[in-house]
Amino acid sequence: MAKTEDSEKKKLRTSSLRAYTMIGALVVIWLFFHWQTGSIFLTPRNLSNLMLQTSVTGIIAVGMLMVIVSGNIDLSVGSLLALAGGTAALCLTVLGLGLIPSVLAAIAVGVAIGFFQGFLTAYASIPAFIVTLGGLLAWRGAIKGISKSETISVSDPAFKAIGQSYLAPMGGWILAVAAIVLILFLAYRSVQNQKMYGEGDTSFGSEMAKALLPIAGVIAFIYVMNAYAGIPIPVLIFLAVAFFGFFITNNTTFGRYIYAIGGNAEAARLSGINNRAVVMKVFAILGAFTGIAAVIYTARVAAASPDAGTLLELDAIAACVIGGTSLMGGRGTVFGACLGALIMASLDNGMSLLNYADFTQELIKGTILVAAVGLDMIGRK
Repeated sequence: MAKTEDSEKKKLRTSSLRAYTMIGALVVIWLFFHWQTGSIFLTPRNLSNLMLQTSVTGIIAVGMLMVIVSGNIDLSVGSLLALAGGTAALCLTVLGLGLIPSVLAAIAVGVAIGFFQGFLTAYASIPAFIVTLGGLLAWRGAIKGISKSETISVSDPAFKAIGQSYLAPMGGWILAVAAIVLILFLAYRSVQNQKMYGEGDTSFGSEMAKALLPIAGVIAFIYVMNAYAGIPIPVLIFLAVAFFGFFITNNTTFGRYIYAIGGNAEAARLSGINNRAVVMKVFAILGAFTGIAAVIYTARVAAASPDAGTLLELDAIAACVIGGTSLMGGRGTVFGACLGALIMASLDNGMSLLNYADFTQELIKGTILVAAVGLDMIGRK
């Protein structure tokens, strides 16, 4: 029992160390680009744009995290984003279904395809790599056939507002107060739980001290976003998805099952977990998140293109891996995946401001991805 507790504490320390290391790396990246771009990178306008860039990849990365933790992979999300976005645009412009039905149609397409690919992986025993590689081609071909390889323009102002509008500054501060109250409540509950189960003698004061950093982060985030135009609506959606993903993975039995299957699928099955149902559900969740990201992407550019989302799956996978998710399954956090998405977006944004050639950007991102996987393998040894 003592060995198990020591192992859990060691895992928590390692996870915390990796999180702080990633935050430190992000700070270094930001300072470097701010210096190289002549003090442009850290301006409120560019940081707002950076968060917009992060939102689509981040939403997909949250779902991709669950799939990878379960010991699988999904290479089709970029093509699925194009298909779901095209579905929303067609429902609005051709079928005239209105805003809500069009948005729901995009999400429904994502969920349906997620269930289908999850079924083939879990029940037909076809490797996820093959299933989703086929999906990468099939769903891209589907949207090209439906749209006749033409871009579908969207003029509906309510739909475009999903990707282009901002929350008023006062609304941002209201959200900040709510977030701070939630952080304090979680700190209080942590102390109560530790006292109840005899896990330590942590005081409320020490937990409050730990809460100061996230509280400061919330205040700084709201202040910077309001200094430009307010919090972008896509960023609010991203934060809601991230919170939902955090709740699932940390506070539900289903979340425990995901980690158990990724850690040791056979042991999970013998303990009574329905591995097939769980795997199918995680693919469906990723499909739903991809549908949401597709709506944001389409609304932001006010058009649905058959080429939308090309190679987006690689950005999502890279975000997860950089954030500490193991491609072997069983390990990873939503916070790490979101931070990885922010790092990827920061690299894209900074290199674009510096006018780096496309091939240079791809070389750098590819090198970072390989290095992150290499560090993961070294850590496992």
